[in-house]
Amino acid sequence: MRVLIIKPSSLGDVIQTLPVLDYLHQAVPGIEVDWVIEESLQELLAGHPQLSQLHPVPAALWRKNRFAIKTWRGVSALQRTLCERGYDLVFDLQGDLVSGVISRFSGCADRLGFEREEVKEPLNTLCNTRLVPVRRQDFHNTDRCLRVVSIPFAKDFRAMSLAGHLETSPEDDAYAETLLATLADGLVFLFHHGAAQPTEAWSEKGWTALGKEVLDRFHDASILFPWSNEAERQAASSIAAAIGPGCRVLDRLSLKGFAAFLKKVDLMVGGDAGLVQMAAILETPTVSFYRATPAKKSAPRGDAHVALQSPMHCAGCLRAFCDKDAQCRDSIKVEAVLAGISRLLAPAASQ
Repeated sequence: MRVLIIKPSSLGDVIQTLPVLDYLHQAVPGIEVDWVIEESLQELLAGHPQLSQLHPVPAALWRKNRFAIKTWRGVSALQRTLCERGYDLVFDLQGDLVSGVISRFSGCADRLGFEREEVKEPLNTLCNTRLVPVRRQDFHNTDRCLRVVSIPFAKDFRAMSLAGHLETSPEDDAYAETLLATLADGLVFLFHHGAAQPTEAWSEKGWTALGKEVLDRFHDASILFPWSNEAERQAASSIAAAIGPGCRVLDRLSLKGFAAFLKKVDLMVGGDAGLVQMAAILETPTVSFYRATPAKKSAPRGDAHVALQSPMHCAGCLRAFCDKDAQCRDSIKVEAVLAGISRLLAPAASQ
């Protein structure tokens, strides 16, 4: 059997979908699984042992230029490639118009997607042949995807032990080890201050206060700051300078470079971001906070993770901008984040 997963983006959503691969291989041993992925993220899944082929596409560009000739030439080229593969099943786990078009043009007669209430764009539902209702208990992103994928196989994913996997290269692992060797002997923290939109960020004041408390409580600890663009780099430099010795702004890393590094740090702190999901799937403890997004939908699960939801009555609003943004940022308290860190690292704190 050969199946196709359509889940181009985002980084965090792709990572939260990875347990689907484990499910498919347990449900149908020997199955071949292909994945349609955003070009900028293809490195993340390259060489994955549970995937047969990757189909990288400029999905973000196609969304912005839906009626451009170049877009439809690209879609047409992808159609030929997908039809040649001859899929038995297609799973549209993105739920927008672009993913729906890819599904419709895949050449597969059996195409599963979400019901209208769950998709990002209603026209998506016209492109798939089976629309799967999400159950009340499927509030987490991973469970929603597993619900759709499990339908053809009639095997309850909740009764299975499922995990996601990310591959790193020996070169990336060696670089991470070399970098860590230059740090002090204490715990290593990764503070991811970046955010895709303002309502997912925390204040520099909060990061600075947290950093000072962490270095005071965990002797010889190091705090590292990653970044993905110039604005984030400048903000990271400002926060690190305010915290003082013990902080370092990292060089820009590739996705697999990040993965190799995250496997070796002791704990990560961040908001609703892809790197937090990456840390979680690599079994690195995380403390994460959620403001405009609901923690129960996106937060890493398990005893090694602490998720903090803003206590404001409008938390989980899914808005990108808000006139109460400053108040909402301040609702994430340094004391609460520090308590989460201390709970996860209690044995280390007592040493």
